[in-house]
Amino acid sequence: MTKPPRKPSQPLLRDADAPLRSQPRRRRDPAQSQLLLDPMPARIDPCLALLKQRPPKGRQWAFEVKWDGYRLAVHIESKGVRILTRGGRDWTDRFPAIAAQAKRLSVSTAILDGEAVVFDELGRSDFGKLQQSLGGRGGNRTSWESVCMVFDLLYLDGHDLTRTEFTARRHLLEGLVPAGGEEAIRLSEEIEADGETLLRIACEHGLEGIIAKDRNSTYRSGRLGDWLKIKCVQSDDFVIVGYEKSTSSFGSIGRLLLAARKDDELVYVGGVGTGFNERSASELRKQLDKLVIGKPAVNTGRKRKAVYVRPELVAEIEYRAWTHDGRLRHPSYKGLRDAADETTVCEIG
Repeated sequence: MTKPPRKPSQPLLRDADAPLRSQPRRRRDPAQSQLLLDPMPARIDPCLALLKQRPPKGRQWAFEVKWDGYRLAVHIESKGVRILTRGGRDWTDRFPAIAAQAKRLSVSTAILDGEAVVFDELGRSDFGKLQQSLGGRGGNRTSWESVCMVFDLLYLDGHDLTRTEFTARRHLLEGLVPAGGEEAIRLSEEIEADGETLLRIACEHGLEGIIAKDRNSTYRSGRLGDWLKIKCVQSDDFVIVGYEKSTSSFGSIGRLLLAARKDDELVYVGGVGTGFNERSASELRKQLDKLVIGKPAVNTGRKRKAVYVRPELVAEIEYRAWTHDGRLRHPSYKGLRDAADETTVCEIG
């Protein structure tokens, strides 16, 4: 004899008479009427690389060259192309060659994550040349020679890829921007080597360093450790708090006086007197002369022929190590950081 089906312990609906309702729909952006899935975000805060002394080990890590330039997000939309800096500034007009190449890519909508660079005669990215091409710090030139080295794909034809693992994002990116291109948008290629070997080769060729990325990671904004940077020479950003005069140096700048952050305060970390050329020193002196103040913003000790300035300019400084008393060892000036970088001044413990 067939048994009747057992009655469920609870009704399928808590209130059998209540009408069925679906979840409320998000309003669709009329400018993206063809997208059936994820709306295209206006901006995504970038994933940032965490500084490490040595490369990580393990098959989960993918390695690339570290590029020295301006971080960019290239937004390809139905209404055109937008190029945003790390801080969210619209610099589309500053990079016309990159914008033109983005329009030629075989895609309807996308967000590319990359770095704008200018190469030197040996094919290395040169931050100083990039700044010169843009008219120097605070300049407003357009840079036709800049190339965008893209290394991630965050959005593609209606799909938000930030929740997708890195390996899948790279696979899609390589289909969109093939390796070996010579256009204004090029692929930052993954290099098949262990981290220690690649770092050694990068340093031998005068490159800034390498980047390691967790193949299994999603795209998370901020400096959370999914991406790591390992540099051949250490470098950080420091506040300029003054300079020492010299009649024999470019721009009459003998040494820049530098400060870092410690417990939300600025502290003196020494000076830098190398790395300048005639042009960079002259431009820097013009900027400093606008910021002169009577008393130092930090305690620099007794300095002869020192001129103190408001702590507003941020310089990128290369150095070998720290001394026992908290000073930079063998520092060298690389250039001023632009406000578009949204730079973070070096913090010390």
